[in-house]
Amino acid sequence: MLIKIPKGWEIPERLVTPEHIYLSRRKFLSAASAAALGGLGSIFPPSAAGRNKAPNAEQGSSAPQPLSAVRNTRYTVDYPITSERVATGFNNYYEFTEIKNQVWRLAEKFESRPWEIQIKGHVATPRKIDVDDLIRQMPLEERVYHHRCVEAWAVFVPWIGFPMKTFIDWCQPTSQARFVRMASFLRPSQAEGQSNTPSYPWPYGEGLTMAEATNELALLVVGMYGKTSPNQSGAPLRLHVPWKYGYKSIKAITRFEFLEKQPPTFWNMVVPNEYDFWANVNPHKPHPRWSQATERLAETGERIPTLMYNGYEKYVANLYA
Repeated sequence: MLIKIPKGWEIPERLVTPEHIYLSRRKFLSAASAAALGGLGSIFPPSAAGRNKAPNAEQGSSAPQPLSAVRNTRYTVDYPITSERVATGFNNYYEFTEIKNQVWRLAEKFESRPWEIQIKGHVATPRKIDVDDLIRQMPLEERVYHHRCVEAWAVFVPWIGFPMKTFIDWCQPTSQARFVRMASFLRPSQAEGQSNTPSYPWPYGEGLTMAEATNELALLVVGMYGKTSPNQSGAPLRLHVPWKYGYKSIKAITRFEFLEKQPPTFWNMVVPNEYDFWANVNPHKPHPRWSQATERLAETGERIPTLMYNGYEKYVANLYA
């Protein structure tokens, strides 16, 4: 009988990164190199000076519209707000493409209005509601949050939205609800990333514990930079949980389901050894393929130290004691 004795540097087959994930990271690095060599003009949406409108401002009802809200000064950041051009032109949105600086182009014609939100599971009354009818019932505010990607880059964005806790109170979950699962859209005809990767478990899904979802930081976002969100940034409704890596902040939500058991989540199903359910920012816990001790500012390229819970420790550390 032939017995294979593994070498010390070998890892089990089940922990090997799938080829398509490895190649997507190579695409990201190639795009970053192109930016450094060819300048930013070709990779970010045309500036306001060049077009006098947002990247998808000609797409009818899906175009960003003016949206104002009073800034909540309880939440501050230590770095300048990232320019709108960079924050809306450098996005992870695999439904459209794995190439960050091309998401805005491919999302321009996506139909984010009209949009229906479904509430189901352990709630007093399951229901469906148009997103704009929901927004009219919620108290909007602006919050400047630090957005930290698991790939170790960051932006600082003035989001407009409403506290997720307010929304959850409106949903009236029962005592059986211990988790909330969110699901995005499934439209391969409008999102070529979905049609190109049929093996992925679309639609994108994420989840939080009820304690996380009702934490004061959890924000359901409907706008940014004084207008409704553009398609590439998660229109018409997305989540932002700033103490977690960006993949937890699901975009273009269509469904909220209140559950008794922890739900599966998209990247944890695709690459379970790299992306866990919790995804809390932690400089002391490296990703299997890179350090998390520092992060790169997407606009300037400056390297800054990563803070525990992305700098929001005083708000959320009690959740994980």
